[in-house]
Amino acid sequence: MGNYFNQNNFNASKKQFAKSSKKGLPGFIKVDYPIIIFTLIFVCFGLIFTYSSSAFKDSTYFFSRQLLFVFVGLILMGFLSQYYHKIQKKISPAYIMIITWILLIIPLFTSPVANVHRWISLGPINIQPSEIAKLALIIYLAHFLNNVAGKINKSYKPLIPALIVVLITLALISKAPDLGTPTLMFGIFIMMIYVAGAKIRYILSLLAGAMCAVAYLIIKYPYRIERIFAFLSPEGTSREAGYQLVQSSLAIGSGGWFGKGLGNSQIKMEYLPAAHTDFIFSIMAEEAGMIMMFGLIALFCAFLCRGITLAKAAKDNYNSLLIFGITTTIIFQAFFNMVVALGLVPTKGLPLPFFSYGGSSILITLAMVGILLNTASLEVSASYQKVQRGRRKFYD
Repeated sequence: MGNYFNQNNFNASKKQFAKSSKKGLPGFIKVDYPIIIFTLIFVCFGLIFTYSSSAFKDSTYFFSRQLLFVFVGLILMGFLSQYYHKIQKKISPAYIMIITWILLIIPLFTSPVANVHRWISLGPINIQPSEIAKLALIIYLAHFLNNVAGKINKSYKPLIPALIVVLITLALISKAPDLGTPTLMFGIFIMMIYVAGAKIRYILSLLAGAMCAVAYLIIKYPYRIERIFAFLSPEGTSREAGYQLVQSSLAIGSGGWFGKGLGNSQIKMEYLPAAHTDFIFSIMAEEAGMIMMFGLIALFCAFLCRGITLAKAAKDNYNSLLIFGITTTIIFQAFFNMVVALGLVPTKGLPLPFFSYGGSSILITLAMVGILLNTASLEVSASYQKVQRGRRKFYD
């Protein structure tokens, strides 16, 4: 894929990929076991800490809902891991983006929740279209960049249609208002065009434009400026914009190396807003300590390495781009959430994948994993079938 993935030195990645992808059950596509193991570990610990960080509020309300979301998400993951390759042949990525835009527009004309327009209310559940947009944009970009492979390293013009689609999507999300999700998605766009072969000077030009856009969006909303000042001096704004950051730091610092024990967090007792959603990492660090914190970071790094290995091993350009896009979206969102909780960047509301409470987040994340498994498995199946054909020819 471009100048990054299509090299002969990736044979080792392909061999490593083949070793860990065993033959599956009859009638089912083989799946990548390391990714499944990582996912199940994340989901199990996510449920434990969703319960721990929220049970004091309303018994098991949040836990029971999250358990239902996880159950449905795992079914969706299993379904997509077997049938996504058939579904994608019947639905155009362009149609997926149009449907996504419609979903993003609907909340803008509904009543705000917590002063933002990010959800579509359907009775007992709320749908967050920006989560759907993450996956839709990855699928579209993988398809588009595959079609212009070999062209974007010569001229910027083939990138213009994709850039327009990206900008429309990010503009709709930012109207919520929301700055964190567009920033993440634009970063994924940059990384995907880089591995597809775009020249560095095109990427630098896009980054310069993005910085100007971010600066404008910060100035447009005064509360974002307050968050920046709170980030620079959290103690000075500990009762206002810096409140969450200070409480998050207290939670992480008070946990020490081994934590206070499961369920023993004090900061979650109404001191830290969004303790079971955007700041669940802080509660995990308080209750399970830095050992848990570093262990979680290590597991996400392992997931990233495995995803990159699968992307490198893929022979099909579209599959490689899709795997890369999904992997980096999950991991970079996780790292962004953690650095916010640690106070290393200004506060932004991005959930921790697999862990934060929220139906849209966990469903889309598990759907991404299902698509990743399916795409990677197709590469193994194709390689296995090629070997079998070679053996038959040899013996014939």
